[in-house]
Amino acid sequence: MLKALLTVAFCLLVITSLAVAEETGSPAKLVNLVRQDCGSCHGMTLKGGLGPDIRPEALRHYDIDTLSLVVLDGIPETAMPPWRPILSEADAKRIAEYLLEGDLK
Repeated sequence: MLKALLTVAFCLLVITSLAVAEETGSPAKLVNLVRQDCGSCHGMTLKGGLGPDIRPEALRHYDIDTLSLVVLDGIPETAMPPWRPILSEADAKRIAEYLLEGDLK
């Protein structure tokens, strides 16, 4: 129940910042989105929290397309929500690239 409530709260908090990142398309906005919004579950340093570590070394087993699908569709029976209703496929790919490369400027 707590995980479900946290997921709902997270989704509500992220909608505004996702819209801002989509409007500008700037790398700085994307980095802020990942650090703040993904960080609310995965830890502010992305080393893990409610969700697992999502730094590049922890995600090496993913390719960009697979990680993009995880971002878009979430992971069933976990707190990882689907972002497909909010993110475009291009946005999800940019996020996956950022997570795998660890740097976007």
